[in-house]
Amino acid sequence: MRFAHVTLPEGPGLASGEPVLAVIQGDEAFPVPDLLPGGPARLERLIAGGDDLLDRVRQAASGAAAGTGHPLASVGFASASLTPPTVLAVGLNYAAHSGELGLKTDSTPTVFVLWPNSLSGHERTTSWPRGLTQFVDYEAELGVIIGKPAKDVSAERALDHVWGYTVVNDITARDIQYSEAQWSRCKSFDGFTPTGPFVVTADEIPDPQDLHIWAIVDGKTVQDASTGQMVRSVATLIQHLSTSVTLLPGTLISTGSPGGAGYSRDPQIPLRDRSTVTVGVDGIGALTTHCRIID
Repeated sequence: MRFAHVTLPEGPGLASGEPVLAVIQGDEAFPVPDLLPGGPARLERLIAGGDDLLDRVRQAASGAAAGTGHPLASVGFASASLTPPTVLAVGLNYAAHSGELGLKTDSTPTVFVLWPNSLSGHERTTSWPRGLTQFVDYEAELGVIIGKPAKDVSAERALDHVWGYTVVNDITARDIQYSEAQWSRCKSFDGFTPTGPFVVTADEIPDPQDLHIWAIVDGKTVQDASTGQMVRSVATLIQHLSTSVTLLPGTLISTGSPGGAGYSRDPQIPLRDRSTVTVGVDGIGALTTHCRIID
């Protein structure tokens, strides 16, 4: 199944602005509370309800007639993950990316936390002050959403704990990244972690290491790779992370970016005022962000 947090257009009986969880079928969005009375309005509540609640939503959606939902062209999108218990990000998980940044891929994953204010949605605008950073970069990443608590899980069983997958743009202030010992601040400006627009349930992604991942900036393809090029697979990352902490349901893991970052290209490609960047993972979706620089 495919889900999104959408904002609805104004109309009879409708109020716009507050995101609501919707099932996406074809080119229509069906709010879950409309399909299932009392149904969850947030993805995290759906995940907490377990397989039983997901099955009830699935059954209700199967009875929804085409033409009775909201056209996708008429809705807005909030972050695919609105209230995760934490957002964990993995750096240097593609050899090409770590090499182009001049950073070493260590024997264990580079892990940092992204702050919740950084979450944003599809077709939203991300802005930053010109005087704070001189180089803002894009990073297409596969996002993994945990469905069941994971503690000390083996790599062989790790994917059993995945609820679904989404797309993440790990926007980064490179000059701040290179000037500080930690990476959370440089990647956690307001709006620096767009996700979505969709979350696809794990049963529709049989192999997360066999997905085309890409990025386009102002009409130019700048990243074009496969998740099979990860240094550490999704399963290996979950195994490693779960040894030190219980991964709670709803946790979002951003699994690293392939080569092609703007900072490392010749000539360099920073995100500029009015740049448009789209990152995508085939089979999951394409996520667009508009950029503005504040003087």
